Amino acid sequence: MSIHTINALGAKVLSGDTLSFSEAMALTRVDGAEVPLLMAIANKVRAEFCGDAVDTCEIVNARAGNCSEDCRFCAQSAHHRAAVSTHPLLDEAALLAAAKTAEHDGARRFSIVTAGAGMQGDDDFPRVLAAVKRIGRETGVIPCCSLGVLDEEHFAALKAAGITRYHHNLETAESHYPAICTTHSWRERVETVRRAKAAGLEVCSGGIIGMGESWRQRVELAFTLRELDVDSVPVNILNPVPGTALEGQPPLPPLEIFQTLAIFRLLLPTKSIRYAGGREKALGDLVPLGLLAGVNGMLIGNYLTTAGRGADRDIAAARGLGLRPLSSRDA
Repeated sequence: MSIHTINALGAKVLSGDTLSFSEAMALTRVDGAEVPLLMAIANKVRAEFCGDAVDTCEIVNARAGNCSEDCRFCAQSAHHRAAVSTHPLLDEAALLAAAKTAEHDGARRFSIVTAGAGMQGDDDFPRVLAAVKRIGRETGVIPCCSLGVLDEEHFAALKAAGITRYHHNLETAESHYPAICTTHSWRERVETVRRAKAAGLEVCSGGIIGMGESWRQRVELAFTLRELDVDSVPVNILNPVPGTALEGQPPLPPLEIFQTLAIFRLLLPTKSIRYAGGREKALGDLVPLGLLAGVNGMLIGNYLTTAGRGADRDIAAARGLGLRPLSSRDA
């Protein structure tokens, strides 16, 4: 691909127009020497449409392990033999303490995440609602939730409790999904996103790259997210955990990761493209470069079953690159 084509497609986005599927696919064919140019254009698009703010969030593994679903990447699936800790739902005091830690770390948002298919008939749901209300009263962070598949009544209750954004990843493209999960459908995930939007909530939904998907399937996922008009797009990079079905999956080259982030930014120019799990292992010392590829959101602190770089390092990296990490003071 010529640099003139990359520049022309970037200019098209900057003019307020959208890229077609074929144009997006053309960007997947840039060679390694052209990736920094693509990153620079994505960074310009980020600055033009989103400014210098970086939305930060922390999560807590509020209910861990023993999940009935067979997602091939997940260490918490009961179908796998990964060596991870399991525990029932943390009590209200522990969830509040985690939220206060997130606030202290400089996070703007704090999400309660539970393992499992969803909350249908689950006695833990009222406990989550109580914790959300208390976090809203006693901290400055914006509470979010990631509780799996929910129905309209669940979303109405979450909204009444103070939740404004719900997280539910699509994980991958519809065409690749059967190779990743068989115990629930991709369409079920899409319908959950639509129900959250219909309830008046913002939605945080993205996926994981590096699970054996093709470039076309990554672009397919981005177009679906654009169609669903999600607000935040977490991009995870597979961390092949021993004991999971994808433990032997080869790692993605760092330039391919940055290329993916840049393409997502060009396809979703006004949305929050959120650096999420797996970046530390996949990128090492190169992690901050993602912030020059169109990223304007970060999951800071630790993840569900693995450790992060530390919130202070991520915040310092963003500031060092002239960006403005948001905290609870900006909520």
